[in-house]
Amino acid sequence: MGPETNYAKNGNIHIAYQTLGTANRDLVYLAGIFSHIELQWENPLYERFLTRLSSFARLIMLDMRGVGLSDRAQQLPLLEDQMDDLTAVLDRVGANRTAIFGASQAGPMAILYAASFPQKVDGLVLYGAYASSQRRGDYSWGRDPEWIAQFLAQLEQRWGQGTFLEQVAPSHTGDAVFQEWWARFERYSSSPGNALAYAKAHINDDVRDLLGAVSVPTLVIQRAGDTYRGAGQGKYIAERIPGAHYVELQGRDHLPYVGNSDEIVDEIEEFLTGARSGTELGRVLATILFTDIVDSTSKAAELGDSRWHGLLAGHNQMINMQLSKHRGRLIDTAGDGVLALFDGPARAIRCALAIRDSVHDLGLRVRAGLHTGEVEVGADGISGLGVHIGARIAALAGPDEVLASRTVKDLVAGSGVGFQERGTHDLKGVPDRWELFSVSG
Repeated sequence: MGPETNYAKNGNIHIAYQTLGTANRDLVYLAGIFSHIELQWENPLYERFLTRLSSFARLIMLDMRGVGLSDRAQQLPLLEDQMDDLTAVLDRVGANRTAIFGASQAGPMAILYAASFPQKVDGLVLYGAYASSQRRGDYSWGRDPEWIAQFLAQLEQRWGQGTFLEQVAPSHTGDAVFQEWWARFERYSSSPGNALAYAKAHINDDVRDLLGAVSVPTLVIQRAGDTYRGAGQGKYIAERIPGAHYVELQGRDHLPYVGNSDEIVDEIEEFLTGARSGTELGRVLATILFTDIVDSTSKAAELGDSRWHGLLAGHNQMINMQLSKHRGRLIDTAGDGVLALFDGPARAIRCALAIRDSVHDLGLRVRAGLHTGEVEVGADGISGLGVHIGARIAALAGPDEVLASRTVKDLVAGSGVGFQERGTHDLKGVPDRWELFSVSG
């Protein structure tokens, strides 16, 4: 999933980047230490956040030196080295002027870049950022030595276990699927030693004296209850950048793509374009997949709450793995079922069969329903007649069965996928009668 990854070269350092969208303005998104431009697309919340940004700008995403798919840092990456890396990417994609969105640890570099190259930057967006990572003199919002020591120890000893989730996204600490993805995201972002080097470099960041030199339009966004970085740091920046606009939103999460992420994107869109298009992404043609665990109620009663929740977490992990492999987009995991979208029916079929087979290893059986049609994609998920048709088809499927509409069957003609007729059916609440087919395999 996600756009193609390419590389730009700065000296002997290769910087991984992607672009998404065709709007006539450019926006660079800098994510900080937690960054992997391919794995980010496996998380539906992250995918939605990036897709919305790309709806009003050509979005340029990169893994900074030492992070994700870019070359590992042989020495601590100075801010000026990171600026050169960014320039190499912008030159490669032909971005003459761009807005810069610096989140978290990427904030100081974004500030330095905007102050140094105002001819290249037409807007600066800062989210959860800071001017100095340490407490210095009358700057009381930075980290104290004890916090820094504990943070570095956690980096070295527990990196890749997902332990940082409680700090950066406390609203998702009880979400087993998100926790599993986040632990992998840490590991894919960096190795423990490299993460330690990256963190030690940024502990020395201090751009307080540069704030007054920023001459480009600036938006500073901060969540009021951010558990990882207090709102005082955002206010400090906004008060010292001439003409900066400060927006404080509700929420405890530090990651911009969880929680009220649509509000963040709305602010950025209005800042860059002068208007908000809203969260509606419009009508799209897609293949809808519904799956449901067979006899889940009796299985839960048999196992007890603790074992059942563990089994359900394993089921969701396998679902995510197969969706990632087959370019599916997870929409909802309500109850014991899954709703996902695909941009091609053949991939949806292969994914449904793979899900059916993989959950057998857990001692589970699923039923699945597939339909291709128009859906409305919006802030609260998806809707439309196509979604209702897919749900009704799934409800008619038997254990271990993948049931599809004629639309799906006709679209994959010649692909080698086998079908067996399952008759013509009335679908509750849906006009007409529908021919259904069981997928062989």
